[in-house]
Amino acid sequence: MEKTRLAQPVAQLPVEDVEKAMAYYVEKLGFYIAWLDESKWIGAVHRDEIAIFFRRTEEPFTPNIHWIFAEDVDASYLEMKNSGVDIIDDIEDKPWNQRQFTIRDLNGHLFYVHHDI
Repeated sequence: MEKTRLAQPVAQLPVEDVEKAMAYYVEKLGFYIAWLDESKWIGAVHRDEIAIFFRRTEEPFTPNIHWIFAEDVDASYLEMKNSGVDIIDDIEDKPWNQRQFTIRDLNGHLFYVHHDI
């Protein structure tokens, strides 16, 4: 049987407030709003090849961890730093042959922004 083509997975992040999460990603991270359900319980943002869904939850949740590949991780670091993003680990070369830094969004979700060395 021939395999069908698959694309990148899309993260769905639990959040306290979908509109606030979307505004943060637009203002701080340079995403644009892809869509927002009229109930405002689910929505999505998009930037370059990344799509992220947000789903409102009233239950406690554990923040997620995701990896984002950056073509120029040093430029991405400066862009995010200048936008006031919460950078919790500064940019550095890691022993696993990646140059990376870590950001945290307003709901506590972590993103390792990296580039292979």
